[in-house]
Amino acid sequence: MNNFILIFLFLSLGLILQRVKQFPTHIYKTLNKIVIYFCLPAITLYHIPKIKWSSELLFPIGAGWITYILAFIFFHFLGRRNGWSNKLIGCLILTAGLSNSSFLGYPIIEALFGKKGLETAVLVDQPGTFVVVSTLGVFTAAFYSKGSPDALGIFKKIILFPPFIMFVVACLMNIFQVDLNENLQSALLKIGSLVTPLALLSVGLQLTFDRKSQHWKFLRLGLFFKLLLIPFVIFVLYVFIFNQHSEVIKITIMETAMAPMITGAILASTYGLKPKLSSMMIGFGIPISFVTLAFWYFILSFI
Repeated sequence: MNNFILIFLFLSLGLILQRVKQFPTHIYKTLNKIVIYFCLPAITLYHIPKIKWSSELLFPIGAGWITYILAFIFFHFLGRRNGWSNKLIGCLILTAGLSNSSFLGYPIIEALFGKKGLETAVLVDQPGTFVVVSTLGVFTAAFYSKGSPDALGIFKKIILFPPFIMFVVACLMNIFQVDLNENLQSALLKIGSLVTPLALLSVGLQLTFDRKSQHWKFLRLGLFFKLLLIPFVIFVLYVFIFNQHSEVIKITIMETAMAPMITGAILASTYGLKPKLSSMMIGFGIPISFVTLAFWYFILSFI
């Protein structure tokens, strides 16, 4: 419940500060950099060394990759066919292709499936969604942003992306079974905990409710893809094609049905990919997802 209160508190605070003339609303750019360069690497360095790998983890880990690849294919070809700008295509891929599998996902999964369910939620989030945004997400942002970045330039942006660097370091720590001492882990948790208030404040500072905005039809399309179409595809793939019916599968499907990932919106905004639309995907996606998540939980109760 505290997490849900924080969501609306910081989104509302950002909206209020927009109306304060003396407040520099462009500070959201600085907030974005703090989230990307400090908070996200801290989260990675804390969680990844603790994961115990096995073949059973392929389903929850793979869900984030499947979701993003389908989003890339769907919006890229639909955008090319309809003459959309690169910025619009990139924004929709980054927001509709990534789930809020941690901040929203963790408390919701714990409430519905207990603390045991968090083990699966972390797998969907860390080696799944989080690595996707650190690799394919950065590639998408660079590819669809201004200019024509060459392959080498995109590769450099990926390997120099701080969360990705920390992911590699954390994976090596996992392989060699090395973990940080309790004091450092506590510090990482505190730094990582800032990602939610800072990211939501940034979104609130950019969120607008212009009825005449050209973004409304793309918002509807993006949220339909993220909240309904993708969970349906994963549901059919895992339950009917792979014949999986475990609680792990139910949790994985619920995670794919979460609202758009805040980090994806932050990345889109940082690279100039329709910042207003990316903020709308978060601002409207989160409350709407509470309704669609209830729908999916009801459906999953029958498998």
